[in-house]
Amino acid sequence: MNIIVSAGGSGGHIYPALAIVEEFKKREKNVKILYIGTHNRMEKDIVPKKGIPYEALEIYGFTKDIKRDIKNLFLIRKAEKKCLRIMKEFQPDVVIGVGGYVTYPVVKVAKKLGIKTFIHEQNSRPGKVNYVVSRYADLVGVTFKSSIDFFKKAKKVIYTGHPSLDGALNTKPIDKTMLGFSISKKLVVYVAGSLGSSSLNQKMIDFLNSDLHNSYEIMYIVGSTIDIEEFKKKLISTKGVKVVPYFENLPGIMASSDLVISRAGAGTLFEIIGLEKPSIIIPSPNVANNHQYYNAKELKENKVIEVLEEKEITKEVLASKINKLLSDLEKRKELKKNMVEYKKIQPSEIIYNSIKKLIQSSK
Repeated sequence: MNIIVSAGGSGGHIYPALAIVEEFKKREKNVKILYIGTHNRMEKDIVPKKGIPYEALEIYGFTKDIKRDIKNLFLIRKAEKKCLRIMKEFQPDVVIGVGGYVTYPVVKVAKKLGIKTFIHEQNSRPGKVNYVVSRYADLVGVTFKSSIDFFKKAKKVIYTGHPSLDGALNTKPIDKTMLGFSISKKLVVYVAGSLGSSSLNQKMIDFLNSDLHNSYEIMYIVGSTIDIEEFKKKLISTKGVKVVPYFENLPGIMASSDLVISRAGAGTLFEIIGLEKPSIIIPSPNVANNHQYYNAKELKENKVIEVLEEKEITKEVLASKINKLLSDLEKRKELKKNMVEYKKIQPSEIIYNSIKKLIQSSK
């Protein structure tokens, strides 16, 4: 079995794609995987390190810069020609798109060649590319049931859940003392997202420089695009606080925590659910279609997470929210109980079985 997987731009697309890859490797002894990503984004470094063959496309998202967008039209055409050559050589049984603008030429060319296609949408509101390429897809998988109505032009849409859930269910906690944290104090892990959040950094600096968090310790994962040295210079003290740009085993450190604070990226939300961790979610207001707000909305309505809007945050408000959740045992029990429904599904298995049937239907 030969499979092409394409996803790019951020961890929110890349890691679910890798989870799908791992499921196929686990179940198909002779599977061959080829990953198609961009030439300049995160996946170009992450994927090859996993030992997965990688092909890069030079392609960019559209902006309001007319000259750049005209150039990008030519690059898309060039990318389509490269995809055509790759697919004729690799002969994939299926092409899987998991989000990001790089998937557009990949899925489009696969459709042109009559290759079966599957795309997965992680967020409650689909990205522009997934919305467009869904018309080329033989099957669309969604993380949130509320997403189904957005894919009316697709041949078929199924509810799969998010692949990150499966990995979290099998995650072992990291020994937090190896990172310098205390056994006797509670640990709060703050995840700003794979690309970071400059808009929240000053608020976090104000909070970290206060004495409002002395009763617990904090690990602040600021994101790979943030200048961490500049950030640290603004801290008065790092006692009880560890600041890092990125943490490779994020589920492992979240499993060791007592509380997670995070943006509302779908992958992290479902890792939180899989780990059964109480959380305070701060949706980013600066994302396409305000999808993080809607990601959090469904889970908040089902009493799975606590939500705090960015505009509401001050050091006092954040401290109050954290202290209340850490001290309220009944609330934490309620959140954990309501996670059960989301944990019943097995996303990676559903996706694998659905794609397997899709491939068989073409033979």
